[in-house]
Amino acid sequence: MNNLKALSMKRSSTIFLQVVIVLIGIVALAIMIRFPLTEGRATNLDLFSIYFDPFIVYGYLASIAFFVALYQAFKLLGYIGQNKVFSLNSVKALRTIQYCATTLSILIVMAALYIRISYGISPTEDDDPAGFIAISIVTTFISIVIATAAAVFERTLQSAVELKSENDLTV
Repeated sequence: MNNLKALSMKRSSTIFLQVVIVLIGIVALAIMIRFPLTEGRATNLDLFSIYFDPFIVYGYLASIAFFVALYQAFKLLGYIGQNKVFSLNSVKALRTIQYCATTLSILIVMAALYIRISYGISPTEDDDPAGFIAISIVTTFISIVIATAAAVFERTLQSAVELKSENDLTV
């Protein structure tokens, strides 16, 4: 009876976390669609020019890594809910999350460097890169923490999968 209750609690926890991941994805997508219309140099541009601005396009391309990592986290929670956490699929999902977080941190640093260098070349009264660079530092730090955590979990899970496969062979 306690085992059934624990399984039900575990399943509801993973479903809750999957819902949270979906909500994070929806909010991020909504921000990506709405933010260019209201902020920065794009406020006076037409709709076509806003979404084909090179920096906005770069942001959208860089966000692919974020959404892939969210999808992999969703899949990983699915494996956990199915009691398949000690599988190669879980290890692959963690590895993909690690690669996506590392890629995202590199792309954020490149964007911050671009903004900093372009500001140094032609500063105007309205431009101040400090806010963007501060946000870049924070998001880069978060991406590095996620990549490090995913790498640690991946190594631990890989060791557990290898140990499990050795035990399955000897039994």
